[in-house]
Amino acid sequence: MEICPLDWRYGSKEMREIFDKENVLRTRLNVEIALLKALRDVGLVSEGDVRIAESKIKEVKSSEVEDLESKLGHDVMAMVVTLAQKSGDAGRFVHFGATSYDIVDTANAILFRQAISIIESKIIKILDILSNYSNKYRDTIMVGRTHGQHALPITLGFKFANYLYEFSRSLERINESKERVIRIKMAGAVGTMAGWGNKGIEIEQIISKYLDMPSHVISTQVAPRDGFAEVISDLAILSAVGERLSLEVRELMRPEIGEIGEGVGERVGSSTMPQKENPVTAEKITGLSRIVRSFVSASIENIPLWHERDLTNSSSERILISHTFIIVDEILNSLIELLSNLRVNISNMERNLYLTRGQIMAESLMINLTLRGMARHEAHRLASDISKEVRTTGSSFLDVCLKREEVTKIFTERELREILDPKNYLGEYNKLIDRSIDYYNQVRKQVKQI
Repeated sequence: MEICPLDWRYGSKEMREIFDKENVLRTRLNVEIALLKALRDVGLVSEGDVRIAESKIKEVKSSEVEDLESKLGHDVMAMVVTLAQKSGDAGRFVHFGATSYDIVDTANAILFRQAISIIESKIIKILDILSNYSNKYRDTIMVGRTHGQHALPITLGFKFANYLYEFSRSLERINESKERVIRIKMAGAVGTMAGWGNKGIEIEQIISKYLDMPSHVISTQVAPRDGFAEVISDLAILSAVGERLSLEVRELMRPEIGEIGEGVGERVGSSTMPQKENPVTAEKITGLSRIVRSFVSASIENIPLWHERDLTNSSSERILISHTFIIVDEILNSLIELLSNLRVNISNMERNLYLTRGQIMAESLMINLTLRGMARHEAHRLASDISKEVRTTGSSFLDVCLKREEVTKIFTERELREILDPKNYLGEYNKLIDRSIDYYNQVRKQVKQI
């Protein structure tokens, strides 16, 4: 029986396979074998015993572990007992000196490494598209909006460059978090390594080498949960940035705006309204992003455990770790689809640019009046009065300016046309787009180095 939509609807096969219960079990068993190899290397276990135990892990099935867990009430102990029994005399040192979360948290670090690698590769795909769009539409002028109102002219490339920067920051943030979360935890029941006597740090270092990841500097019975909360928070921020982009598409896809939209192809928009082209991919991103953000609270609540630990984190982490990664994976897949098939309507951008009959250039008039000697607050009042007249009379901003002596005594008609031309009021947009692209390229190099 399949109940959770993550089983069949959301997330890629590669991401779901990481958190499949069989893969989680194999990963934990491989950690147990790494521990046995370390015990061998310090002289506690024979090579033969390691080989026998290692050969038996493929025989350990999740179904039999679950059956034993129903009797023991402990999933890791059920796994340990199953492996030890299958290994016969060679299994006497399985799990020796370790506590359950040495295995669970070290396995978690391995799963995090695999999952974050997928996440980063998909963020880079999104960033490559955004970088390309930033260049492609660098000079495509459109309305810049604040508070949902026409503000100043920008370019579509400039808009994409802003998203390029924000996604680059998420990539950077997630990449940096690996330093704090992709670490083994191998320190025994309360973190002192007492079960291994004076061999604890040596055993830890050997396991680190086998698993190719550093160890936590110090821990209690569990790895510090601030790292888990950091990763989930970073993924929530990433999903919110994705939602911001999807919201942009939804808003600009409104028929009365019609500047960009989803490439819907043969998709049905409505079961009853044949004309509909609904932004369902963008809306899905918004809905899933809300779920990811809700997991942040649980991950932070898992930081303050009692003393050297309690079990309150366990049940929630069984849900929030896998679900966060799979849902974020679906969000990224949806963003790639959305951006790859994005429709851009340049003619509508030009139409909307002049929808307010030139009022979008009121700041330009104010700035230039001030540069010619008028007090800034007086220039603001004048530009505001002209805008009001445009709204009440239906005249253009230029025509009203040409009727105002306060303006015509300062500027010629030719100068006014230059001042009120949107293409002349884009500031340093080219350099800012280049800065965003450069920032992404720097972040991408850092990711490759780790």
